[in-house]
Amino acid sequence: MRRIDDMGAFLAAAALWVISLIHLVSGELYSSNVGGLRRSGCNLFQGSWVFDHSSVPLYNTSNCPIIDKKYDCQLNGRPDNSYLKYRWKPNACDLTRFDGQDFLRRFKGKKILFVGDSLTLNQWESLICMLHSAVPHANYTLVRKNGITTFALPDYEVSVMMNRNEFLVDLVTEKIGRVLKLDSIKGGDAWKGYDMLIFNTWHWWHHTGTLQSWDYMEEGNKTYKDMDRLIAFEKGLTTWSKWVDSNVDPTKTRVFFQGISPTHFNGSEWNEPTENCQGQTEPVSGSTYLGVLPPPVAVVKKVLSNMLKPADLLDVTTLSQLRKDGHPSVYGVDGKKGNDCSHWCLAGVPDTWNNLLYASIVLTRDGGK
Repeated sequence: MRRIDDMGAFLAAAALWVISLIHLVSGELYSSNVGGLRRSGCNLFQGSWVFDHSSVPLYNTSNCPIIDKKYDCQLNGRPDNSYLKYRWKPNACDLTRFDGQDFLRRFKGKKILFVGDSLTLNQWESLICMLHSAVPHANYTLVRKNGITTFALPDYEVSVMMNRNEFLVDLVTEKIGRVLKLDSIKGGDAWKGYDMLIFNTWHWWHHTGTLQSWDYMEEGNKTYKDMDRLIAFEKGLTTWSKWVDSNVDPTKTRVFFQGISPTHFNGSEWNEPTENCQGQTEPVSGSTYLGVLPPPVAVVKKVLSNMLKPADLLDVTTLSQLRKDGHPSVYGVDGKKGNDCSHWCLAGVPDTWNNLLYASIVLTRDGGK
């Protein structure tokens, strides 16, 4: 028998085993899930987009209490609306339809925090619109304090927060300039005490030139002018994973990682080499996308698979790759001055991300019933 030298590590492992057993018995197994939440062999994240004439968005952006103008494509003059009539259909099952009132009942007395970049903002605003539309006459508050914006429905005792943090790890200004600290998350104290955490990062890691928000990277006592961005991303994400392992109690807090959101600047990825997202009005048909998965997807799955504490992946990359029609394009905040093939129209694709988040919660909470 192998000798156990670290009794603390042994006890921690035993505690995690007991937690998992309790969740298994209760139908709430929170396993680290990098391949997609499954029910009876069904992967919620593998499927195709189906056009549905009767389908309408769960909310009207004009009635939503918070939405960035750059995401409101209809307000910005987008002439077509067919992109609002596609619903996600997993290959081997039906997707549980989002039920805002049920969501609020399940999270009564609880707090939800989104942490990440503008793609996280896309999803956060979508969820707020979906919940507000479910209870349109309910009182709500919207407050920004200490870097966190809070949307609360007091009658339902539910709060949905957003902490804008592009890298998850610390970005600080020092004498030498802006330093991205790959092994430090001092700001993580702001993430404690929540019932559900949804994290995301990637897009800012590969920015260069004037879009780059740091001057140096630092790990330990070594400072770098630059390094391979995927390597830096993996180092930073590993630091985040260690923060979760050290600070999250899985019996009290559910952790999700929002999968990598794709861009559509290169039409060769859907067999239109000279095109980008501008003017696109239909998804890619079927379940297969010609373009490869973005390289950070493999990094995310690798890091999540090595975590001690469970974190579920909202594996939205492929299903979002199929939606070349879902971006603001020239109907973002800059109009004809820009072509946004990175973010998403609201209403739109992020609503399905939240539908999948809801379905994942329902499946694990209800034991797949």
